[in-house]
Formats: sequence, C-alpha cells, structure tokens
Amino acid sequence: MGAAQLAAVFIEPIQGEGGFIVPAPGFLRTLAAWCRANGIVMVADEVQSGIARTGKWFASEWEEGFEPDLITVAKGIAGGMPLSGVVGRAEIMDASHAGGLGGTFGGSPTATAAGVAVLEQIEEGGWLERALEIEQLLIGRLTDLKSQYSVIGDLRGKGAMIAIELVEPGTKTPNSAAVDSLVKHCHANGVLILNAGTYNNVIRFLPPLAITDELLHDAMDVLAAGLAKL
Repeated sequence: MGAAQLAAVFIEPIQGEGGFIVPAPGFLRTLAAWCRANGIVMVADEVQSGIARTGKWFASEWEEGFEPDLITVAKGIAGGMPLSGVVGRAEIMDASHAGGLGGTFGGSPTATAAGVAVLEQIEEGGWLERALEIEQLLIGRLTDLKSQYSVIGDLRGKGAMIAIELVEPGTKTPNSAAVDSLVKHCHANGVLILNAGTYNNVIRFLPPLAITDELLHDAMDVLAAGLAKL
C-alpha cells in the first residue's frame, strides 16, 4: 500500500485554475526527491505555466534542483493552435512499444508548424525577458491598487502569470461576489480577465507576451475603475 501503489505524481509548478499559487521554496524539490526515493514518476504539468510564460522556458526552472521526469506542454507552445506534447527522460519516453503512444489530435501538420514557429521565436531571444518586464509592470500597478483597496488580500505569481485574490476587507474570507463584479465590469469595457481558485475569488492575468505596455496600462486602468466602483 502507500507509495508502492503510486505510479506518478502530477503537479503544476505554479497552479493555474487553482489560483496561480506559487509553491514555497523547496517544496517541489522535496516532493521530487521523495518520488525518486520511492520509484515514482514525477510529472510537472506545464500546460499553463510553460513556454516562456513565467520568464523561463518552464516554471519548473524557478525551483533550483527540481528536475521532473516528465513535463506536459500545450497552449502557449503553438500560439493558440491545438497542440500538446510530453517531454521526458529517454528511459521513460522510450519504454513504450511501437504505436503505444498516440492521441486523437496528434500529428496535425498545421499545428506542428505553428509550434515550430513559436519555439523558433523564443530561441531568437527577448521573450523570456519580456515576461519579466510584464511582471514588473503588473506587480507595480497591482501593488498600488492593493494599497488602496483592502478587498485585494493577496498578489502573487511569476512573469506574465500574475493574480490577485479578493477577500472580504479585513479578513481572509473569499470574496467571489467582488470578482464577479470586476469580471463583468472589465468585460463591458473591453478587457478580458479570468476568475480562478477553489472559491472563484481570484482574478488571473495571462497577457500575451507580445502585448504592449500601453495596452497593459489601459487594462489596469479599467481594472482600477472597477475596483473603485466596488
């Protein structure tokens, strides 16, 4: 029983739908060490956090010494085209028999070409740095808003993967009603934001790396107006 019955552990290096929760330093490394000691495959789900989103190729790289056995990729890898994949240690990837790995949407030449184009652009440089520039801009604007509005209980994330958690002022009680109001306000004013978190009280920002500073500031202005209305 226990570890002997466990084949693999899947974890997002930074949670996506869970509310952009960044693990404490050492958590991922310790989890991977436990997996390795017990012969369990460590899988990093980088579908949302990978491909330059956080300022590194993969969010896993922010945790020094954390080396997952397998990494799942999708979304950002093909600029919106339907493409996904698994990257991993050779001894695991080569373990399947011929034809043992496949998928309903595998092998699309159009999506694959888009994926190659995305990877070539990232390799040319500038996009990892751009994610960190977006982080600085968002953190700066949101920190200012957090100081003005106590409904913002937390501000977190990495690179172009930033979130605010809304609470009842003066408490840690999730405030999903405030999130619903802000989402509607932003949508009505041309800014698409997403809610997230177990209690739907988190707003996450996932701007494209190609976005301009001007557009980011415009979006933050709309958000600020919505917070003022609350």
